[in-house]
Amino acid sequence: MILLVDLCIEKDSLSKYEFVHPIADTLERSGFSVEIWHYSELARLMPEKFDKIILCGTALKDNYYAEHINSFFWIKCCSTPVLGICAGMQVIGSVFGGRIVSQQAIGLEAIEIIRASALLGEPRTIEGYHLHNFGVTLPDDFLLLAGCDEHAEAFKHKILPIYGIIFHPEVRNSWILEHFANL
Repeated sequence: MILLVDLCIEKDSLSKYEFVHPIADTLERSGFSVEIWHYSELARLMPEKFDKIILCGTALKDNYYAEHINSFFWIKCCSTPVLGICAGMQVIGSVFGGRIVSQQAIGLEAIEIIRASALLGEPRTIEGYHLHNFGVTLPDDFLLLAGCDEHAEAFKHKILPIYGIIFHPEVRNSWILEHFANL
């Protein structure tokens, strides 16, 4: 079972249908079971109940999750693989000491994968869909997988099975979601 965490400002907001449901649809079509929880429900979270956890993105101007970073400190001791997408990457980076920074990007952009990983594969250039006003700096204890330290496109914790990507794989790179689900 894969838990999808909805980071949108309100539970069952219209944004959920743009940023959470496409991920659920992709995973379910690939044969995986999913549950969707709003981040306000995480107080009852038992990460070990799930095989994987994905922190989903939000609407362009929705950064309300950033005011509730303390709700996500469970990630630091989570042995369940976690993937943060867009806002989810910002949450992970912030929890581990990175800074959420202004970094607007909208549309398709080239992404230079600089380090091989189980999530993104071998170094090469791919195209990914961006829709964000913010990014996150590379925290200590993380390896840069794509981008640069000031504008990380993707990262992985050096030891824990925790990944972050700033672009939206549900739009153009569903294979990334499948790679994560199969880790």
